[in-house]
Amino acid sequence: MLAALLASIILIGAAPTPRVVLFLGDSITAGYGLDISQAYPALIQQKIDVKSWPFKVVNAGQSGDTTAGGLNRIDWLLRSRIDVLFLELGANDGLRGLPAETIQKNLQAIIDRVKAKYPDAQIVIAGMKMPPNMGQSYSKRFESVFVSVAKRNNAPLMPFILEGVGGVRDLNQPDGMHPTVRGHQIVAQNVWKVLEPVLRSLVK
Repeated sequence: MLAALLASIILIGAAPTPRVVLFLGDSITAGYGLDISQAYPALIQQKIDVKSWPFKVVNAGQSGDTTAGGLNRIDWLLRSRIDVLFLELGANDGLRGLPAETIQKNLQAIIDRVKAKYPDAQIVIAGMKMPPNMGQSYSKRFESVFVSVAKRNNAPLMPFILEGVGGVRDLNQPDGMHPTVRGHQIVAQNVWKVLEPVLRSLVK
């Protein structure tokens, strides 16, 4: 009996400390209109748990957040270790018509601060698209921001966080902008395609 207890204590002590996957985003990441357990980051944690991988998801989504807001919050978030940053910001900047150059500068500043504190942290970029009323010229510049940031940082890019969900009435809440429970399930599936190889590379 004593031997079994000691063995279990040793095994517990030997368990690896989970690596942290930080989802820094806006209302999409926060799961606006839903319980946080229904938002895509929580669904990503479920997929991680199925594989018994030592990762802990932290949902730092905040409704209405902008790239500037994320930049203001990142130092506080960096007080805890980050191993993977999934960066999903920019939609609210675009809807306000902020210059693409400003959005790109803020996203890069967030990444720079993460890398300065945790040089080995992996970065994944989630892109966004603008509705037609923002104009073709602006939309093109806006979308190119995420491509440029991903390329500069050699980071995997998910071109459109709402791929297969955006604009689909049955997959969005009455406001037409925020995914339903089913919409988040699809978002999670798409995110996993990009994120899973990154996590796999970190599993020792």
